[in-house]
Amino acid sequence: MLTNVWPAAGRLPARLLLLIMFGAASVSVADLAWGADGSTSEMDPVGMIFGLFGGLALFLFGMEQMATGLKAAAGEQMKAILAKVTAHRIVGAATGAFVTAVIQSSSVTTVLVVGFISAGLMTMAQSVAVIMGANIGTTITAQIVAFKVTKIALPMIAIGFGLLFFASRERARHYGGIIMGLGLVFFGITIMGDAMEPLRGFQPFLDLMVAIEAPILGVLVGAVFTALVQSSSATTGIVVVMATQGLITLPAGIAMALGANIGTCITALLATIGKPRDAFRAASVHVFFNVGGALIWIGLIDYLQQLAVWISPVAEGLAGTAKLAAETPRQIANANTIFNVLNTLLFLPFTVQIARLTERLIPERAVPEAVVVAPKYLDKELIETPALALDRVRLELGHMGERVRAMLEQIRPALLERDRALLTHIRQLDNEVDILRDHIIEYLGLLGRQPLTEDQANELVRAMTATDDLERIGDLIETDLVDTGHQVIELDLKPSVTTREILFNLYEATSRAVHMAIRALIEDDQRAAQAVVLAKDEINAMVRAAMVHQAARLSADAESRLAHHRVEISIIDKLKRIYSLAKHIAKLKLPEPTAADA
Repeated sequence: MLTNVWPAAGRLPARLLLLIMFGAASVSVADLAWGADGSTSEMDPVGMIFGLFGGLALFLFGMEQMATGLKAAAGEQMKAILAKVTAHRIVGAATGAFVTAVIQSSSVTTVLVVGFISAGLMTMAQSVAVIMGANIGTTITAQIVAFKVTKIALPMIAIGFGLLFFASRERARHYGGIIMGLGLVFFGITIMGDAMEPLRGFQPFLDLMVAIEAPILGVLVGAVFTALVQSSSATTGIVVVMATQGLITLPAGIAMALGANIGTCITALLATIGKPRDAFRAASVHVFFNVGGALIWIGLIDYLQQLAVWISPVAEGLAGTAKLAAETPRQIANANTIFNVLNTLLFLPFTVQIARLTERLIPERAVPEAVVVAPKYLDKELIETPALALDRVRLELGHMGERVRAMLEQIRPALLERDRALLTHIRQLDNEVDILRDHIIEYLGLLGRQPLTEDQANELVRAMTATDDLERIGDLIETDLVDTGHQVIELDLKPSVTTREILFNLYEATSRAVHMAIRALIEDDQRAAQAVVLAKDEINAMVRAAMVHQAARLSADAESRLAHHRVEISIIDKLKRIYSLAKHIAKLKLPEPTAADA
């Protein structure tokens, strides 16, 4: 039960599992730190540390749980929205901000962008705008924390738990995960705030906070902490929590938020290890944008502070630490949003130039000679988001289908021109088809271990079937038709003009069916799929005409008529079988079984 409805729990990074151990004991440790009566007169450093890290554990785990639920519930819609990004850079930035705000993961947004670039659906310049917008989307966490809605944490956890474990509908369980995750975020904030409250009277800590007002030191602290926890949202969240206790001033909070934008670049770069060149380019844009923006604003923190104070609410009737605790959280959250919005507006006019510079500095990597072919779209980081992972499988099937189509296009001239080199090349293409097939099946196997909806499970089965069908088409071309080609060369067979015309028409119809089947597969084009199925009568008529012609030729007194007959019958049979596989692929994309026979 747990593995089905709470998938994130089994795949958390080691640093987060360590924090969760602290979190499990956080409430009881709070009692040790402040006493059963809630007194804060005595400060227990050990209890405070456990309370702080326990709250951080719940905060990070809640973020993970919320993001998992959001990606499962909205992944398909967010993918569709991102795919429709136009050439207008402002639309791209707005889309990146919206998608990231919803799925709470700029890394997932970047992975989607890389896939669209690889598929030719988005240019590098468009991706730059989306990546910039994603930074705006990440500021939503600090805004939520600053609203001080922590009182509803436990009710949200209870409601979310109920939906997550007892709801019968998959979508309701996803919403339960989102609500419970958000409740854990709020509860973690509460525990961290309570843990840090005694520090209000601890002068050495107050002196340290004053020192962090120095921009360079504040940025450095924020960057290092973010690099360690690999979450800028966690850093800004903690900064806002500290502000709610009056422990940090606005300049220090802004400096640490700037540092968080630099520290999160480490996460982006680590995520590109072993990934395609486009992924590294996207991460590089992220680094350039964040680091460049932070360096620009370090010297302008005073102006950013004034702007944040101007647009933030004022706590009337309060003074001193109480006023600081009431006003500073919202000011820091607003400053973080302002910084990212202004940064985006500043760099947005130069997306084309940034894209060109990135492509020039990071050229395409030469493929090692030992590597025959590698998958282009199968990203294991998306395994935990089945809606997005299945989309990548469709793209990879298109990659595999390109080679199958190339084999089919080349077999006709290879047979007619009796070209041994071309026949050898077709065999090499089939090796690539086999390699891609193995990668896709392995990826689908990993995906099958995830909690899937009924529609996703059916889509996975269809993808696996289509993968095998494409490989069988490749095998028919490579094993049977290539062998036939070698027989034609060895026996020096030359078909008659009529035979050439009949075989050419059958070949063209078969090739067209395969092309349409692959199109239906990767574009979910039901019209193309229906066209393949409806071609059955045409193909059967061509096969019958070819067989009649072969019978007539067999009865004629022609030289090598038996050898010609065997070769031509073999070609007709293989083309018919190729069409049958194409029809089977096409039927996978039709909503209901057709009346046509399998």
